[in-house]
Amino acid sequence: MSFSNLDTLYRQVIMDHYKNPRNRGSVDGDALTVDMNNPTCGDRIQLQMKVEDGFVTDAKFDGEGCSISMSSASMMTQAIKGKQIDDALNMSTMFSKMMLGEDVDTDELDFGDIAALQGVSQFPARIKCATLAWKALEKGVKEE
Repeated sequence: MSFSNLDTLYRQVIMDHYKNPRNRGSVDGDALTVDMNNPTCGDRIQLQMKVEDGFVTDAKFDGEGCSISMSSASMMTQAIKGKQIDDALNMSTMFSKMMLGEDVDTDELDFGDIAALQGVSQFPARIKCATLAWKALEKGVKEE
């Protein structure tokens, strides 16, 4: 697949998650809740997670912001559900590396749609948009 076709596919994936977000809303019952914002861009997110026996059993988000921040939150909540906390944190570390332009094996990490955000690394001003939900995950786990 040519770079142009791949770029178009990635844009479509990002817009799909933006227009049809997965896991948008609130977790029922007690949940770990983290509020974060990106003052540079105006993105705001509230991440809620249920963690039981070291596993993320549910994850949802709410907020407002650009297509990159909201689609990244949608993709992240999909990816971490059912994962051990350590695996979710490893994904977050690898995502941050990917945003810094480092080579990351997205297939090995089972990134799925998240790989569509690779191109954001070419736009330094947008990296904070893409990493906002992931930083909320890290903050929430540290506070637990």
